Amino acid sequence: MGQRLTDKVVFITGAARGQGRAHAVRMASEGADIIAVDIAGPLPPSVPYDSATPADLAETVKLVEATGRGILAEAADTRDLEALRAVVERGVDRFGRLDAIVANAGITVPEPWNETTPESFRDVMDINVTGTWNTVMAGAQKIVDGGRGGSIVLISSAAGIKMQPFMVHYTASKHAVTGMARAFAAELGKHSIRVNSLHPGAVNTPMGTGDMMAALTRANETNPALMNMVTPFLPDYIAEPEDIADAACWLVSDESRLVTAARIAVDLGATVF
Repeated sequence: MGQRLTDKVVFITGAARGQGRAHAVRMASEGADIIAVDIAGPLPPSVPYDSATPADLAETVKLVEATGRGILAEAADTRDLEALRAVVERGVDRFGRLDAIVANAGITVPEPWNETTPESFRDVMDINVTGTWNTVMAGAQKIVDGGRGGSIVLISSAAGIKMQPFMVHYTASKHAVTGMARAFAAELGKHSIRVNSLHPGAVNTPMGTGDMMAALTRANETNPALMNMVTPFLPDYIAEPEDIADAACWLVSDESRLVTAARIAVDLGATVF
């Protein structure tokens, strides 16, 4: 790896595993110090896959430290703005600055429209939308105060460009994240802060654990014709977390210094039609 992010500090949510861990390790390998948070505990009952654990977050710390860079990692819920602000404050005290934010934390719940409960709809919107807004609000002023410009990456989804069958709440939340990125980009541009949304398709992460595949199968059976709506073009079919981290690292680096308010899809072509 190179050193494209030398001495930058990046705040990453959902960093205990999966894409969040890949972002942290990749950016550290490029020279960044990391401020990391994850709920590292039980997710809402509607979520069918396994929750991250403190051990998962500790493993991220170990992997980042193995690159030679520093990391401050704490358990925090992105729905709690004050908790996020406190972690960012401690991170800036330790590392001296903040240059970038990767709002990665999110959940998904597969269920047909008529089986979606008020509770699951609220949980998805609270974490994916309000949690993303909280993440930006917890750190953006620190980037502004640094006077060096910076980058904010909001992890949306292929569902934030097209849609995801059997996930009305998830699709709505990720479209909201896409719009949020463009709105923040407009206002933060005068500070040389770029804001973009990143749109993964299917990714090989712990979201596939627990009862997730069974829940997807049950939902698909209610309307099988919709199953091919997000079929990739490329034969890989599913990305690895590191593939998404490559794109996120580019968006944080100065190589994308003129890219803002963009929707960057890493979805194997699934959202073209």
